[in-house]
Amino acid sequence: MEGKANLEAAIEQLQNVEKQMRLAGDVAGTKKAVTEILQLCFEAKDWKALNDQIILLSKKRGQLKQAVTAMVQQAMQYIDETLDLDTRIELIKTLNSVSAGKIYVEIERARLIRKLAKIKEEQGLIAEAADLMQEVAVETFGAMAKTEKIAFILEQVRLCLDRQDYVRAQILSRKISPRVFDADTSKEKKKPKEGDNVVEEAPADIPSLLELKRIYYELMIRYYSHDNDYLEICRCYKAIYEIPPVKENPAQWIPVLRKICWYLVLAPHDPMQSSLLNSTLEDKNLSEISNFKLLLKQLVTMEVIQWTSLWNAFMDEFENEKNLLGGSLGDKAAEDLKQRIIEHNILVVSKYYSRITVKRLAELLCLSIQEAEKHLSDMVVSKALVAKIDRPMGIVSFQVAKDSNDILNSWAMNLEKLLDLVEKSCHQIHKETMVHKAALKV
Repeated sequence: MEGKANLEAAIEQLQNVEKQMRLAGDVAGTKKAVTEILQLCFEAKDWKALNDQIILLSKKRGQLKQAVTAMVQQAMQYIDETLDLDTRIELIKTLNSVSAGKIYVEIERARLIRKLAKIKEEQGLIAEAADLMQEVAVETFGAMAKTEKIAFILEQVRLCLDRQDYVRAQILSRKISPRVFDADTSKEKKKPKEGDNVVEEAPADIPSLLELKRIYYELMIRYYSHDNDYLEICRCYKAIYEIPPVKENPAQWIPVLRKICWYLVLAPHDPMQSSLLNSTLEDKNLSEISNFKLLLKQLVTMEVIQWTSLWNAFMDEFENEKNLLGGSLGDKAAEDLKQRIIEHNILVVSKYYSRITVKRLAELLCLSIQEAEKHLSDMVVSKALVAKIDRPMGIVSFQVAKDSNDILNSWAMNLEKLLDLVEKSCHQIHKETMVHKAALKV
């Protein structure tokens, strides 16, 4: 009781000093007085008095911004010193209420909310933690360090993915431009001019830009895996593969390159997939995993692939992915792999045949006639190729129907080529004649 009375007396004395300094507009004096009051409460371990004093001092008439900032920053140091979780949460909530709506302590408020969200997550309240984090729009904070902003947004995305809110996760991820990770950090920072916003240094626990790049793409892989968007997953792994620390360490890049190869094979055929496939085949590192090079070459080569022999050759590799970086390829991956091989085979057949019987097509694809028709129809609907099935005759035609203008244009082109050949022939005959005439004169 005596200690509490002494504390109240000391606080009262400092409050009088704080009032004098505040009314006189003495910034340094006011800051010192408010921080001393908080320090007294902390040393006495009187957490209730600390919370009360923070609210009381912040609501004083004409309270200086610098004093509120100093007070919030001072009290934030005490959060980790509290042994009781309820006391810690109460202190964070007090500081949150004081800093709400004040631009000059917006960074501190963001850090407080992140701490509170972490506590909620540890308690298993993922939805509450995600809702808390979404309240803060750090992209508008001019004074916050770039790496801290990115780390905060990535934390928002991660919590949304944990609660399976994929729509909001996508919206939040778009706040980060992938180009921001390619910025040259080696350049010296320019000294801020007078009147410019001073950007604060990021806390020590914030990862570097390259580490954040990896975290970003790993989160995007989680997002695209939800929709089985194999091409986008492949592009994310390609971006991770290009990170210098990953590319320099074979133990890191080999599992990533394996994933790139698998997702390239699983991705539907389109110009982007074809471009990535060819660029990956040119990678010298692919020779380290020669069986994957063989797999990609089979897709590039316009030859029919036997599904059973391919699956027998790569089944063990497919199963091994579970134990490597990124985990297994997904529940539908084996089915989709077979689907891609069938699609590849249909494209090969369409290249070599203008017309083919459905029975022969089914034999080439190692499928029943009904299955072959179904896969062919799906590809026609998705506009991957042009084909028509004559069911009574049992014939598939891969020829594109030409309209009258195309036919006339082709005739005109053929006539032009014919006239060119006639002109060249006449020129050659004339040349030979002149050569022989000259020889006879001699």
